[in-house]
Amino acid sequence: MPRLHLGDWVDSGVDWLQRHLSWLFDAISSLVTGMYDGIDAALSAPEPLLFAGVLAVAAWWLRGLLAGVLAFAGFALIDSIELWNDAMSTLSLVLVATIVTLVISVPLGIWASRSKAVSAVTRPVLDFMQTMPAMVYLIPGIIFFGVGVVPGIIATIVFALPPGVRMTELGIRQVDGELVEAAEAFGTTRRNTLLRVQLPLALPTIMAGINQVIMLGLSMVVIAGMVGGGGLGGAVYRAIGNVDIGLGFEAGISIVILAMYLDRITGALGRQVSPLGRRALAKARAVAGGARIWNYRPQPAVAVVGIVVLALVAGGMGMFGGAKTQNTTDAANVGQGKKISMGYIPWDEGIASTFLWKELLEQRGFEVDTKQLEAGSLYTGLAGGQIDFQTDAWLPVTHASYWEKYQDKLEDMGSWYGPTSLELSVPAYMKGIDSLDDLKGKSGQFKGRIIGIEPSAGMMGILKDKVLGDYGLEGEYEVVDGSTPGMLAELKRAYDKKEPVVTTLWSPHWAYSTYDLKKLKDPKGSWGKGDGVHTLARKGFSADNPQVGEWLKNFEMTEKQLTDLEAKIQETGKGNEQEAVRAWLKDNPGLADKWTPVGKAGKTKDGKDERDRALNVAWFPWEEDIAATYLWKAVLEERGYTMNLKQFEVGPMYTALSRGQIDVQFDGWLPSTQKKYWDKYGDKLTDLGSWYGPTSLELAVPSYVEGVDSLDDLKGRGDEFKGRIVGIEPGTETMNILKNKVLPDYGIDGEFEVVDSSTPGMLAELKRAYAKKEPIAVMLWTPHWAYNEYDLTKLADPKKSFGEGDEIHTVASKDFPSQYPQLTEWFKNFRLDEKQLAGLENEIQKHGTGHEEEAVKAWMDENPGIADRIAPR
Repeated sequence: MPRLHLGDWVDSGVDWLQRHLSWLFDAISSLVTGMYDGIDAALSAPEPLLFAGVLAVAAWWLRGLLAGVLAFAGFALIDSIELWNDAMSTLSLVLVATIVTLVISVPLGIWASRSKAVSAVTRPVLDFMQTMPAMVYLIPGIIFFGVGVVPGIIATIVFALPPGVRMTELGIRQVDGELVEAAEAFGTTRRNTLLRVQLPLALPTIMAGINQVIMLGLSMVVIAGMVGGGGLGGAVYRAIGNVDIGLGFEAGISIVILAMYLDRITGALGRQVSPLGRRALAKARAVAGGARIWNYRPQPAVAVVGIVVLALVAGGMGMFGGAKTQNTTDAANVGQGKKISMGYIPWDEGIASTFLWKELLEQRGFEVDTKQLEAGSLYTGLAGGQIDFQTDAWLPVTHASYWEKYQDKLEDMGSWYGPTSLELSVPAYMKGIDSLDDLKGKSGQFKGRIIGIEPSAGMMGILKDKVLGDYGLEGEYEVVDGSTPGMLAELKRAYDKKEPVVTTLWSPHWAYSTYDLKKLKDPKGSWGKGDGVHTLARKGFSADNPQVGEWLKNFEMTEKQLTDLEAKIQETGKGNEQEAVRAWLKDNPGLADKWTPVGKAGKTKDGKDERDRALNVAWFPWEEDIAATYLWKAVLEERGYTMNLKQFEVGPMYTALSRGQIDVQFDGWLPSTQKKYWDKYGDKLTDLGSWYGPTSLELAVPSYVEGVDSLDDLKGRGDEFKGRIVGIEPGTETMNILKNKVLPDYGIDGEFEVVDSSTPGMLAELKRAYAKKEPIAVMLWTPHWAYNEYDLTKLADPKKSFGEGDEIHTVASKDFPSQYPQLTEWFKNFRLDEKQLAGLENEIQKHGTGHEEEAVKAWMDENPGIADRIAPR
């Protein structure tokens, strides 16, 4: 019979859906993620024991005092084994899946109960959904939604939907037909018959369906953990992958506690909302005997009040007691709390390098989330952008199939270790087996088995598809799929008993130090040449995180460093990987700074770090000053400095600078505009040089004011401008020059009055007049964004009354160079060109007052590398 290419057809259908319905999958993902994040935030916010009290009161109300006590004890146990956050994540996943499932299943069940045709169509579909292995749903889930909670929730919904539909249909169909006929005989509409007769009587069955939906949802949490769903499922998956019996039991008992609580609560709730259930409860209470105290249940009002009080207390404690803060004064706080996601396969070098980078990045102020995944899920997550980077890509051979599929969606950050080798290994006590050729005809010794690792690993594909065939072993040996920890456990067991065993292994690996093993030679070269261990990132990661991208590209480890770290992790034990990394870094001082270098702060004369002292910066509201000040604020806070910004008038600012009360300001217009301040205080100040120039001062009018092109043209036209020139801050030297020199030189001091104002006030008046096409003369200067915003005429100054163009200088206090040696060097080398300054000023204008920091960040994102240029690390 010819081969039916059903799988190819399905692949083609999935590709078509990806191309044409990606918008729909994105919308579903956003909706589900939003629901999950909201519920998870609400459940995780309170203090664990207080929230356990809330859940216990609910159990007390619905089932009795004993149930409340046991519920509290169960949740307290979860908290005591430090799995509370995982349990809340799992509960959130189940609740989201249950809500979505019920929104679909209950209406569909009602429809099926009222239409034989719908029932006939849905029954085989539900059979298919319920009998298809649940893990199969993860494959399209990962393709359409990437890794994370969404594919786990979608798979859970599909798997848990059938009982919800079936039980709803069954409950309504079981309602006595005579009751329905009686209701209709009295003129009840079909809608009211459903709502007032059928649904109330069918509630026990529907609630049983809801109970089944929740239980099936909980049964899916481990599968969700396999695709990065986290929670208790992730803990179970880690335990399976690492053969960690303790963690597996703890996570498993936590799932049992959640399952028992939800099962008992939904069952009791079903009896409460059902008329038949309430009647049965009343009869049971009437015959209750000596155990009355254990069955005592508070009145609903009392229970609700208790829950509300506990919830408010729990929420308050969660809100005010559990907030995390970032230490922005830490010189190493490059990340400023930015989140980075890492994925890893549980291979030893992958575990070692992943937790090494988790520790390094957290030392640099990043918040790092690590997820253990299968190789296929890991590469899919990277390509989809749900994972930022992983450090254990074996290229060009072992992971070649994944690289070929996803390379256009990934960034190769280069190899940090190599060359590696893949091999089969046997204990040294296996005499006469030194090569892959020697395995032929000896399968009886090894029980016909080669102990493998994760089936998705590229190594396993090479072994099954090439190595066994090349050496004629494919009919003689079976490759046992498993996991890396499972393979190592089997190796340890056989080695201790001196039994024959052949396992997949690779170099480097700590097992070669722990056991006396032989690498079987590969004379035919079937394993291929050695790989390099590469770091792969999602597309665009380096642009989003240029500093981290640079670190990763420069990262390298020697064989001794890697094997020592792996050995330290083995010695410290499972679950303590990061503690092992910290201990190893302590034993290898200087490596953290070598791999993740940050700016070296200058030392003051007394040897202190200059970043220990907060930097006081003065500014006044001129656009170029706002731009330069907030640019340096963003850059220096990345470098670990603390900046205090203080707004001043120009005169008080120079006074404060001369007294050392202010450290620096970035808007010194010299040698002309602020000449009198420099003449007065120059011997008590430090000029750190010019960062922009030349500038110019001028009066400007809108271009629609005809015949006014020069300061001379203003004479005799005072009435047209209402006798006003709109100025800026009265304390600036600019205003003094205008009043005391410019107006007299051009003979207009009796005709025009200079209106003292502020820079924002002047700009507001310019905007108002420009909108009405009214004549206006304003004090302006170049550079200024207003010349891009409005069509203005700079009035020529033939008599040079405004003086020659200034340079914009950074002016600091006298002791600044000794207090801030590193900053002194940076500020002296600081330069912005006209395009950069105008772009930054425009960005600040677009974001509006009060959002300067966001504007600077947006501009820096558009000008990558600017921070490293003006403040090199």
